[in-house]
Amino acid sequence: MASVHDFTALNIEGSPQRLSDYRGKVLLIVNVASKCGFTPQYRGLEALWRKYEDKGLVILGFPCDQFGHQEPGDEAEIQSFCSMTYDVSFPMFAKIEVNGAGAHPLYQHLKAEAPGLLCREGYKWNFTKFLVDRSGKVVRRYAPTDKPEAIEPDIVALL
Repeated sequence: MASVHDFTALNIEGSPQRLSDYRGKVLLIVNVASKCGFTPQYRGLEALWRKYEDKGLVILGFPCDQFGHQEPGDEAEIQSFCSMTYDVSFPMFAKIEVNGAGAHPLYQHLKAEAPGLLCREGYKWNFTKFLVDRSGKVVRRYAPTDKPEAIEPDIVALL
């Protein structure tokens, strides 16, 4: 059975990043966008990252432009926005697709491991979150409306 650690994605600088490099860490994987109603969640994600990074939490942000063209910029613009607006310091990746034929293999895996209740065949919107344990197993999927601070108890339980 595949685990999250079996995948590679391009980081925001365009270099391949093996997710196996995060083996032994608790991951929160989030598809993000700069011009979304949920964009202020960057603040909560960054707070979780800073609070629990030294205990083994890694937040991985995957920009996606498939929902209402809410991530129109290129990687440099995304990185600048995240840094300047929300002081994001957790790992960010190159823009990907999460739905359809062009969906990144990681997101195909996430969907298979934790299908949504309302949107089983894909991802409903930006800021869908996946909690992954230290062994790379998807533990839970969270809706875009689930704020990062509401997920904190589940993260702490895995740390």
